Amino acid sequence: MMATREFWQGLFGSEYWLARFAFQRGLALIYLIAFLVAFNQFRPLLGERGLLPVPQFLGFVNFRRAPSIFHLFYSDNFFGAVSFAGILLSIIGLTSLSERGPLWMSIAVWSAPYVLYLSIMNVGQVFYGFGWESMLLEAGFLAILLGPNRMAVPVPIIFLLRWMLFRVEFGAGLIKLRGDPCWRNLTCLQYHHETQPLPNPLSSYFHHLPNSFHKLEVVGNFAAQLVVPWGLFFPQPVAGIAGALIILTQMWLFISGNYSWLNLLTMLLAIPSFTNTQLGAILRMQIRSSLSGPEAYEWVIAVFSAIVTVLSYWPVHNMLSRRQLMNTSFNPYHLVNTYGAFGSVTKARYEIVIEGTEEEAVREQTTWREYEFKAKPGNPKRPPRQIAPYHLRLDWLMWFAAMSPVYDYLEHPWFIILIQKLLQNDASTLKLLGANPFPQGPKVIRARLYRYRFATAKERRETSQWWVRSLAGEYLPPVSMSGGDGIQARPRNIRYD
Repeated sequence: MMATREFWQGLFGSEYWLARFAFQRGLALIYLIAFLVAFNQFRPLLGERGLLPVPQFLGFVNFRRAPSIFHLFYSDNFFGAVSFAGILLSIIGLTSLSERGPLWMSIAVWSAPYVLYLSIMNVGQVFYGFGWESMLLEAGFLAILLGPNRMAVPVPIIFLLRWMLFRVEFGAGLIKLRGDPCWRNLTCLQYHHETQPLPNPLSSYFHHLPNSFHKLEVVGNFAAQLVVPWGLFFPQPVAGIAGALIILTQMWLFISGNYSWLNLLTMLLAIPSFTNTQLGAILRMQIRSSLSGPEAYEWVIAVFSAIVTVLSYWPVHNMLSRRQLMNTSFNPYHLVNTYGAFGSVTKARYEIVIEGTEEEAVREQTTWREYEFKAKPGNPKRPPRQIAPYHLRLDWLMWFAAMSPVYDYLEHPWFIILIQKLLQNDASTLKLLGANPFPQGPKVIRARLYRYRFATAKERRETSQWWVRSLAGEYLPPVSMSGGDGIQARPRNIRYD
């Protein structure tokens, strides 16, 4: 009996009390951002009259395939209530109110946003097909069992968070090592800063760094993702040093591009690698005397740790496979996923530019005006914006559409619906864009494909342009609401150099 108690006491302790406190607050902040994004964008993208309506999607999938409370009922007003509830719960977690009460309150407060966001993601279709969505859900589920402030920290959960961070970093390193040859010859970052989905204000400066520095970046990337993560499982101070190095590399990625909350969440996952002593200089807080939890809770921690160990077979098998998958969930609850991105890097940047006109008859002299998006490149004189950790889902999908090797609207069905909504001057859809050049609505719309590159310092001084672009071809021929099946036209005259 005494040995049993010593075993349970070994699973709990106060060494990572500050790490738990900081992780919970940071996760609540990311949940808050995620639910704000959903509140602002979900309905025009996926609502009853959205680009990919959820009610239609629910007619093709069952609960077992895509667990979601929206199988019970969906309306845009109900979704608004769900996302608003998520915002309130995130604020409760951010203010630490969730950890000032008993264990059941902490579990309830952290379980609710996980269930709500899982419900949103599982009906979000392509607009929620990003790796950091699964990252948030997996981290959010682990947070359910971290416990309140007055209790000792469950050490197994601390190591499961490190195990998750290991998969995020090591998986990303492996996919690069196995993927595009430019990673192995150290040239990928000569292109990536320019061709990444949404460059930020500093991306141009990173792009124009010397090629020798870009090679050093790639070497540093491999070291940070293939070597450093192993240190997370070593005794202190090695684990803390590994966590600090991961945070530094993620900060570098954060200031060079817009990747939603990917970098912020990865840095947050590194927090459990620090002890109270290591964090004490930053978080000057009084560490409370902590008690171990009830025996049932201790058993739950042990059983859950065993379940995660079993579920880890699939991501480990994937990482060892020569056909490694990127950002994949092996279950509909997005637990114990595999991660990794940018196994291939595009060498040239193409952008779809949507144009409209108020003229009903299209002639050679027709005046066309461009729609501007919130962040994706459009007007060459407009500087890139810092968006992360916020996420602009339509802007990201426009990047995927432009880089797709097959220009078929069956591959991007949301795009032709977007054009239809713009022709209708739909108010909710227009809120997803940066500017509407047609207060009364356009008569005709077309889409053209341009190749973009960053302007050099000299070109920017002379022209005030951040981008230099050249026409690659037609993406969508002119269409109108009266054009019958005109919106079904296929692109033509696409030229790649």
